[in-house]
Amino acid sequence: MDNMSDIRIFTLSGINETMNYRTAIFSLTLVYYCLILLANISLVMIIVLDENLHEPMYILLASFCINGLYGTTGFYPKFLLDLLSSSQVISYEGCLIQAFIMYSFACSDLSILAVMAYDRYLAICRPLHYHSFMTKRRLSQLVCFSWLTPFCILSINIILTSKLKLCGSKIQKLFCVNWTIVKLACSEADTLSNSIFAYITIVVYVSHGFFIIWTYMHLIKTCARSKEDRVKFMQTCMPHLVSLITFLIVILIDVMYMRFGSTDLPQSLQNFIAIEFLLIPPVMNPLIYGFKLTKIRNRILGLVCVRRKSPVIKFHP
Repeated sequence: MDNMSDIRIFTLSGINETMNYRTAIFSLTLVYYCLILLANISLVMIIVLDENLHEPMYILLASFCINGLYGTTGFYPKFLLDLLSSSQVISYEGCLIQAFIMYSFACSDLSILAVMAYDRYLAICRPLHYHSFMTKRRLSQLVCFSWLTPFCILSINIILTSKLKLCGSKIQKLFCVNWTIVKLACSEADTLSNSIFAYITIVVYVSHGFFIIWTYMHLIKTCARSKEDRVKFMQTCMPHLVSLITFLIVILIDVMYMRFGSTDLPQSLQNFIAIEFLLIPPVMNPLIYGFKLTKIRNRILGLVCVRRKSPVIKFHP
C-alpha cells in the first residue's frame, strides 16, 4: 500500500475518561464478549451439524452469525488489551484494517438482511417457485454477494484513505473508522474522492434498505390474505424484522452522530453511541432467532433434554 502519511501510530483517546473503572469495565466486557462468542458459535454449530437445518433460511442465519463474530472480533480483543494497557495506541496499518472490519461488518449485515428478506419473499409470496429459484447455486451466489460486495466497496474506501497525507494522530473514539481517519487529513490533502466514494457507498446501501421495504410491502400484503400466511410471517419474518429495525436504529444513530454530533457530550455517552452496533445486534440476533424459529428452538430444547435424561451409571461394590 502506497502511504503518503508520515504518521505510523494513532492514539485512541476515547477510553481516557473510563480508566478509573477499567477493572470493572474489563470484567464486564470480557463476560459480554464470551456471551457473544457462545451465542453465535452455538447457533452456527447447530445449523452446520443438523442436516434438517440445511435450508436457505438457516444457512443465511449462520452467515449472519458468522458476520457478527467477524465484526466483534475486530473490536473486543483490541479493546480488552487497551483496558490493560497504560497507553491506547494502534499502528497505522492496524487502524486501517480495523476501519475496514468495522465498515465491512456493518455493510455485510445489511446485505445479509436484504438477502434474507428476498428469501422470505420467495417463500411466502412465490411458494410454488421457491425451490426452483432458491437452488444451492443461487444460494451460494447470494451469500457471496452479501460478503464480497461490502468487501470490494470498502477496500476501495480504505485504499483511498491510505493515500491521504495526515496531519493528526489522535482519534477521539475507542476504535478506528474510516471517516475519523479522513478527518485527520492535512488541509491541502484532496479528500474529494473519499467523499464521493463514501456517498456512493451510502447510496448502494440505502438501495438495500429500499429493497427490503419493497419485499416487506409484498410480504404484508400477501400474509393479510390468510391465517396460515400470517402465522408463517410471525414465525419466520418477525425475527428478521426485529433484527433489521434494531440494526437500522443503531447504525443511523452512529452515522448521524459521527457526521453531525456534538463533542460536548460526555465521553462515556459518545463511547456508547459509537459501539451500539457492536453491543446490541451480535447478542440479540442469535437469541431472537434461537427462541423464535421453531426448528432451532426444538433442536436446542432437544439437546437440553437429552443431557438431563442421560442415565447416571452407578457402580455397586
